Amino acid sequence: MSDFERKLLRILYNFTSRRHRMPTVTELERVTGKTVGVIEQGLVGLVEQQYILWTDRPNLDTIVILEGWEREQVEVPKTRINTGSTDYWTQY
Repeated sequence: MSDFERKLLRILYNFTSRRHRMPTVTELERVTGKTVGVIEQGLVGLVEQQYILWTDRPNLDTIVILEGWEREQVEVPKTRINTGSTDYWTQY
């Protein structure tokens, strides 16, 4: 998720939780400082990543937030492979 998409998701979530409605395009332009085209690209990115559901594309009132925060990245812990040496027995 790009920084702008993350910012846009947080704006949508905070706006709906405080004002109980979705922001208008002009409000998003004012808050983000971006143009309508860039905002629409960010919203489409959020739809593709399944953070929001947007059934009626030109109308922002139909946006449904599926997840309000960025998903956690799961890191695989690095494991030490025993190569058959005696280090395992002598280090402990």
